Amino acid sequence: MNPNTSNRLFWKLSAAFLLIIIGIGSVYIYLTAYTSRTYFEEANQRLNKNIAAQTVKEVKPLVNGKVDTNAIQEIMHSMMVINPSVEVYLLDTIGNIITYVAPYKKVKLEKVSLEPVQAFIHSEDDRIIKGDDPRNPNQYKVFSAAPIVEDDTTMGYVYVILASEEQESVLTTLYNSYVLKLGFKTFLLSLLIALLLGILAFLYLTRNLRRISRVVGRFKEGDLTARVSNSGDFNELGETFNEMADQIVDNINQLKSVEELRRELIANVSHDLRTPLSIISGYVETLVMKDDLSREERIKLLTVVHNASGNLAGLIDQLFEYSKLEAREVVAEKEPFQLSDLMLDIIMKFEVLAKEKNISIDLVAPKQVPLVFADIGLVERAISNIVDNALKYGNSNGHVQIQLIPTDSSVSVNISDDGPGIPQQEQSYIFERYRRFDRTKDVRKGAGLGLAIVKKILEIHDQSIKVLSESGKGACFSFNLPAYQV
Repeated sequence: MNPNTSNRLFWKLSAAFLLIIIGIGSVYIYLTAYTSRTYFEEANQRLNKNIAAQTVKEVKPLVNGKVDTNAIQEIMHSMMVINPSVEVYLLDTIGNIITYVAPYKKVKLEKVSLEPVQAFIHSEDDRIIKGDDPRNPNQYKVFSAAPIVEDDTTMGYVYVILASEEQESVLTTLYNSYVLKLGFKTFLLSLLIALLLGILAFLYLTRNLRRISRVVGRFKEGDLTARVSNSGDFNELGETFNEMADQIVDNINQLKSVEELRRELIANVSHDLRTPLSIISGYVETLVMKDDLSREERIKLLTVVHNASGNLAGLIDQLFEYSKLEAREVVAEKEPFQLSDLMLDIIMKFEVLAKEKNISIDLVAPKQVPLVFADIGLVERAISNIVDNALKYGNSNGHVQIQLIPTDSSVSVNISDDGPGIPQQEQSYIFERYRRFDRTKDVRKGAGLGLAIVKKILEIHDQSIKVLSESGKGACFSFNLPAYQV
């Protein structure tokens, strides 16, 4: 693995862990501060829950339905001296503030909501209840409250704020300082933990990636057998590399095979081209050098030159034809036609060659053969190649048979000869490009493209060809053509 890539990955992982931990730390700080503040308010309300009731018990805030201001002020001042964090308010039955003990001109509300007061008085649990803060509208604080009862009639309420504005100011300052200190410590701790976890996570998570990297390095250096195993979290990456490596090796083997076949083709084509060229060159030279040749001798020599040039042209045409078929530049122009008629035309084309070797060509077919749907030109070329091979390799005074067998959806074509046959071990590749098996063993008879062209033509028609043969018992080539469906 590239060191720069490793470093970038390490720092990305570390940064990710740092951000996560800072986020968790921030939530932790908030929850801690909130919990601490809530805990303080709950403890303050529980500890001072009865302070309002004690005030009502010790002092008679109302005398004959009227406020005893002096008594109340004296008691309230005494309470604030003892506990300066409280603020004491006297409320009427609808929540209006009758009097209070608080800093001058600091009370901004003239009335507070009695709903939390009633909830506090009738509460049977210790849950926190907050009420209006007369000095800070729209803010709520913990409090203590108790009703003022006279002759079984509620005349008002004592409302005690347990955390005065001065106390709140001090608590806020301490709270901010606490949060700052806790946040700074949490940041430093988060940074250290992130770095440590980043290193450990990087080493742990990339161990399989490093193993894959080493295997890739070996493969790059030429070890084509290198494969990834036990890639853990990177199993998909390892399998992808293995598939890629297998494909590369297969491509290399195919290239080697193609190269080997190419060399074989060049050797075969060179020999096959050299033979007619040598004949042409030799006989033309004879014609040029000898002026005393008779007309019959000249015609004989020119006939040989003509035949050699025809063989040369045929070989070149064959090479071009196969190259077009292999490059898929040939498109089948399918049409319905009578296969029996095509076979008769092919037999007539090879009649002269068959007579030269005294080989008979017979067509065996029923009277009614269904039309086939194919490219008539390509089919003629394929059958001609097979018949040409049969005549080349067939025995003199032998026999070539073409048999047509109709079926429901196709017509089977079987072309057999009585030549020396094809050994079993040779049959697997006789249709491969540039392959040639000389059944006669004593003469080279082409570049080995005839059957390869046949296979390509049938592939264009979505058909295949097979051979049945035994050494010394001839060969039979068989394929199907689709019947024309009206």
